[in-house]
Amino acid sequence: MSNNWEVFAIKYADRNARTRADSFLFDDNHDAPHAMDYFIWVLRRGEEVLLVDTGYDDEEADRRSRPIRLNPVEALMPLGIDPQSVSTIIVTHLHYDHAGGIRHFPNAALHLQAAEMAYATGPCMCHGVLKAPFTAEHVCEAIHRLYSGRVIFHDGDGEVAEGVTVHRIGGHSRGLQAVRVRTDAGLLCLASDAAHYYENVLDLKPFPIVVDLEDMMNGFQTLRRLASSKDLIIPGHDPLVRELFPAQGPEHIIRLDQGPTRTLV
Repeated sequence: MSNNWEVFAIKYADRNARTRADSFLFDDNHDAPHAMDYFIWVLRRGEEVLLVDTGYDDEEADRRSRPIRLNPVEALMPLGIDPQSVSTIIVTHLHYDHAGGIRHFPNAALHLQAAEMAYATGPCMCHGVLKAPFTAEHVCEAIHRLYSGRVIFHDGDGEVAEGVTVHRIGGHSRGLQAVRVRTDAGLLCLASDAAHYYENVLDLKPFPIVVDLEDMMNGFQTLRRLASSKDLIIPGHDPLVRELFPAQGPEHIIRLDQGPTRTLV
């Protein structure tokens, strides 16, 4: 059996009523439409399954008036993943669309950057503009896992499993981490929100929701170093992922570990 991992992107929501001003700072074409997809990711090697982020559920969708197409738990069903059996979740950061479903995986331990927990529970949350992407209930769920001994903290780079490492990027959120995975195609980097879109990382264009712009800009270079090639950097929200990589069964499940069917121009 290969020691490499299978990697799947699971699309559970999208937002089409957006413009480029919502995606890029200092963009000349700011009023042009610019859609966004929402993903979680699955790493699988034989019987081993790691979940990267949890998305958000119907309750959060109603709270924020941002509908989802599939509850992430339902979206995982074609891969045979029972939420009760998930034992490990890599939480890239605690924003609602990445940590909003932790409660649906009651037996999972969380891999999280210490800087992210400190940020989401610290004085920065006194500022409404910084607090907006977080939901208190999601952060409290992570704290409950901490007090039950089920949070593994990382401070910078760390190993989650053989062939799977995490790397603190920051920028978009204080403790945002990317995930590097060894695959048949090479070292693949799940950027999460270190690059919402290919354009962020390849053209060095910052995303507007940012706590530290220097960290964000430096993070684009880090993503290039972590992946074997730019084609193996997987942005966190880019609909282009579904065009470059093949579907695996249902159209909302995208296979990443064999590489793209065509290269980026």
